[in-house]
Amino acid sequence: MRGIACAGLAWSALVVQAASQDADVAAIDIARFIACDADARDYNAFAMEAAMNPAVFAALGWAEADGGNPFLREFRLPAAVRVFDRDVSTVALTATGPMAVIEGADPREVARRLSVTPMIDTTEKFLGERVVSEVVEKDGSTEVATRVSLNVATVDSHPGHVLAGCSYSVEVR
Repeated sequence: MRGIACAGLAWSALVVQAASQDADVAAIDIARFIACDADARDYNAFAMEAAMNPAVFAALGWAEADGGNPFLREFRLPAAVRVFDRDVSTVALTATGPMAVIEGADPREVARRLSVTPMIDTTEKFLGERVVSEVVEKDGSTEVATRVSLNVATVDSHPGHVLAGCSYSVEVR
């Protein structure tokens, strides 16, 4: 267990180092991150930089909004971005990635257009996922498993909205 913790700390240190050295805030393309059109390490470098330095959001012109959900950090963008053939002006950051907050959409239609398979599909809740990539890299006795998935969901805190975006998961084993 101690080896896993050490490997996890080493990976975190590498990500933090990459974030502080390579993250160019002006070059952040949130639409690419939302659409799973970016490398997981690039997104995680941005997320770590933003977590360590909240001024990143101000530098991007993002205004934090109270979305009423403790599991989402919601921001209004200075200008709408085009993602999934829609103009989106609000994004929500989850523990694993960014989601577009789409107003007035049908989650089933969004999922169908994105080839996302429903896992929960009731009148109260929609949740679907499509795995974009799964890769396991070995370095000696350490494995780094990276999983990228496109997700579509509804949440109680955002009635009349659909959240669609990417989950970037990196696990050090």
